[in-house]
Amino acid sequence: MRNRRNSRGPIGGALATGLLATLLAAQPAMAEDAPAPVLNAGEKVLRFDWPAVQVGTGEYKEGPTGVTVFHFDRRSLAAVDVRGGGPGTVNTDYLRLGYDAPELDAVVFSGGSWYGLEATTAVASALKEDGVRGGHWDNIALSVGAIIYDLGGRRLNEIVPDKRLAQAAFRAAKPGVFPLGAQGAGRLAVTGSLFGCNAYSGQGGAFRQIGPVKVAAFVVVNALGVVTRRDGKVAACYGDEGWPKDLTAAALLAGYPASRKPGWTGAPDPDAPARNTTVSLIVTNQKLKPAELQRLAIQVHSSMGRALQPFATEFDGDVLYAVSTGELEDEAAMLPTVDLGVIGGEAMWDAILASVPDQPKPATPAGKPVLSADQAKVLTGDYVFSPFVTVRVTAEGDTLFAQATGARAAFAIGKEQRTELTPVSATDFMVPGRYPLTLRFEDSGRLVLNPGHWEQTGTRQGD
Repeated sequence: MRNRRNSRGPIGGALATGLLATLLAAQPAMAEDAPAPVLNAGEKVLRFDWPAVQVGTGEYKEGPTGVTVFHFDRRSLAAVDVRGGGPGTVNTDYLRLGYDAPELDAVVFSGGSWYGLEATTAVASALKEDGVRGGHWDNIALSVGAIIYDLGGRRLNEIVPDKRLAQAAFRAAKPGVFPLGAQGAGRLAVTGSLFGCNAYSGQGGAFRQIGPVKVAAFVVVNALGVVTRRDGKVAACYGDEGWPKDLTAAALLAGYPASRKPGWTGAPDPDAPARNTTVSLIVTNQKLKPAELQRLAIQVHSSMGRALQPFATEFDGDVLYAVSTGELEDEAAMLPTVDLGVIGGEAMWDAILASVPDQPKPATPAGKPVLSADQAKVLTGDYVFSPFVTVRVTAEGDTLFAQATGARAAFAIGKEQRTELTPVSATDFMVPGRYPLTLRFEDSGRLVLNPGHWEQTGTRQGD
């Protein structure tokens, strides 16, 4: 329905053209420096055969932050299970009423904390604007959603997903492809902040088919706890000196609360943000009653406590949506709902593990000066990352120093005193420590912190 064509004559076409021009003229001009949407990015993907489930992702690299949209080609039945102490959701109260009529069009996950909730209503608006839904009482678009916290100390700006990004992701949605890792709503997700791990995370997916029954699990992992493999080992963690090589969740939890404090086998980051959330979606094509779908949501959500330890804490806002597309109506081919829950729980564990991207490695120091005093002086100046983060680079001879002069620190570059930069190459420097921090000076007068997928870019004043 999204691509319907209307046949109209030259007069109708002219009127439509004039109306479009008027509408465009009325729209506020987009700022030249507004972030550009990046759609369906990511080389590592989950491919699955299910035309009814369409997925689109949108990202602002400048954040980085993003949104993930699931659009169903037919109205579907939905349920929700909310855990943790800080959820951010849209339309969950309506789902809790348990109506047996399939009404759901889309599920939207977004970064940006509560600001990102705009993405959910934006998708509903797009459904109406594209003629898929309308204004009659029985044709109102229903989108539900949830957000993760990806602001604060993990980046140096406050760019959030908005209506423009969400609608672009919705219109780019396609069936059978789901980007894995730090993409979409999981663009700047992290895990393990409770123990100071602060490992990068992202979004994951898994698919199962047993006969005609299909089950798909999707998740954005931004948990306070650690991602735990099936052998009990922690999937990703920036451990401190003295931490066990094969770190297990059991060891962290057995030593708790000492495992959070100096004097255990490592010290956590005392400034780690205490705002975390895992948002997830379990979908089946098997037709279910509202009570059965609700039980599926509860069973799968409960199972996630194996893969995320601890799970559903006061500082998490965990939300799981369960959706039945209702395509499979043959009772003889259906699975018992308990079996669906077991299969869904295992698929969700696989999805959580698939969310973990490769972690950035610390740079290797050059071990000697790489710049002359004159070359070092050329790199000095104030580099502005956002209205509240500026990094001042100074030089003493051939040695560079950095200090945050804005309202907030820039990762390990603090405000109280200068930080000496360890040379890596003629353009790259590092700040040694538990968490990798690389600085790259570019000819364009830009300073890039942690160049690569999670980079933050500042521009030198006067350039």
